[in-house]
Amino acid sequence: APAQPAAPAGPDGSTEAEPPPARGTDDEPATPPGRAAPASPAAPAQPRPVMPQQSVRVAQTELGRILVDQSGRTLYGFTKDKDGASNCDADCVAVWPALITPGEVKPGDGVRPGMLRTARQGGDVTQAAYGEWPLYYYVGDTGPGETNGQGLDDEWFVVAPDGKLIR
Repeated sequence: APAQPAAPAGPDGSTEAEPPPARGTDDEPATPPGRAAPASPAAPAQPRPVMPQQSVRVAQTELGRILVDQSGRTLYGFTKDKDGASNCDADCVAVWPALITPGEVKPGDGVRPGMLRTARQGGDVTQAAYGEWPLYYYVGDTGPGETNGQGLDDEWFVVAPDGKLIR
């Protein structure tokens, strides 16, 4: 294809076409150059989605009987958590998301109701806990009953129905 001639340079040496200046109507003035047009009114805030009540139950796995959520996803305890409080920081939570609940957690099959509780983790975040262990998921578990997080960093372990970590 034949080469296209270069665009003529403008007075400042630029070769890009500039948009024509804004023009107003009889009822509305033009937006002055260098200023953004006023923003349109913001859409009304959407209500936060309602989080369903969480439940915890016991399931049989290759590691024995362990705690899982209502979908069968494995729940873990973190050995650095002390006195029932989470010590999992933002980087940690990216890999080990907490089992967050809008209120009380429903005890399912095999769970000791007196051991299942919630713990406020800051702000309006409530995390499910069992015995002394706040409960977490592992992002490497993609399906029910998977236990890929077991023993990672010698700090993460599945939780047994008696509230002890299975090491």
